[in-house]
Amino acid sequence: MTSAPAHPAITTVGVPKEIKTAEHRVAMTPDGVREFERLGITVHVETGAGEGASVSDDDYRAAGATIVPTAADAWAQQMVVKVKEPKVEEFAFLRPGLTLFTYLHLAAYPEVAQALIASGCTSFAYETVQLPGGALPLLAPMSEVAGRLAPQMGAHYLERHNGGRGVLMGGAPGVQPAKVVVLGAGNVGWNSAWIAAGMEAEVVLFDKNLDRLRWVDQINKGRIVTLASNRGALERNIADADLVIGAVLVAGGRAPVVVTEDMVRTMKPGAVIVDVAVDQGGCIETIHETTHNDPVYVQHGVLHYAVGNMPGAVPHTSTYALTNATLPYQIELAQYGARAACAKDPALAHGLNTHGGQVTNAPVAEFLGAAFVDPATALAG
Repeated sequence: MTSAPAHPAITTVGVPKEIKTAEHRVAMTPDGVREFERLGITVHVETGAGEGASVSDDDYRAAGATIVPTAADAWAQQMVVKVKEPKVEEFAFLRPGLTLFTYLHLAAYPEVAQALIASGCTSFAYETVQLPGGALPLLAPMSEVAGRLAPQMGAHYLERHNGGRGVLMGGAPGVQPAKVVVLGAGNVGWNSAWIAAGMEAEVVLFDKNLDRLRWVDQINKGRIVTLASNRGALERNIADADLVIGAVLVAGGRAPVVVTEDMVRTMKPGAVIVDVAVDQGGCIETIHETTHNDPVYVQHGVLHYAVGNMPGAVPHTSTYALTNATLPYQIELAQYGARAACAKDPALAHGLNTHGGQVTNAPVAEFLGAAFVDPATALAG
């Protein structure tokens, strides 16, 4: 095992307060600060950054953080860790020499990609860090949270006073339960199906991967109906659904559209769509992103819930779930620097999205229509 360097490559880390609408998560907990502090790395936390997640400035101070008064102070550090992609107001903080580590979802936010490219900064995306077997370790915890939230949100909007059909997820003795159709059996879809089944809904889970469906079937012993995804089966089940949950992911790229507008037109008035894939462009043709402050809209008589940062609704749980996964990679980057860390850890190399004005993730480059430069080549330049 490679020993840690005597002196870290990055000695200051900034944690700015998130400014995306109703985003209350924070990118580091006091325990994370303590881990950096023991390595001789100073963490600068913007005042109030943790309030939404029930973490106070005093909690950070006690762990060894320096509390700074402005976002500019946090962004001035060598490495910045965040939860969500930079907003327009933060573009001015992007610069050569900065290492940024956050969720980027550049296929859904091309304007962010252009700002990163123009700035020349080094940006890593949590969602494209990928293990050799294809697992996405930094997307998984938020996928699990979003998946577990999706049936809860769907149940809420199925209530009549919220605009829905007035259907209880588990029905009642002698009354049919809600029919929930889940698209995709990955981390989001599997967790959605599991929670919906726990609410005693009738659950149908679609995926093209029969091995994945076989695994779900073995775990649930028939409580969740698994179906191979094809147009005919989708059309029949979407038309009969009370709640549709979109959970289709393509790592680094845009989610494919699997539910067309014509399918949405066939749904019952007051049915609900929750598209968890909206931060990757969405897998429902009629979807566009909403916010926690204004989460739903109606099209063709169907309620569409499309909040791009769903886990932000439960920021305390989400913050700890996220930082448990991200902290080892953040420390690796700070200890070794981007070049050495990527050479040491191929999973982290997949996370590199831009460096020196170049796009270094193949699916992101393909979607943006940009030239792809291998991470090792880009970092060697």
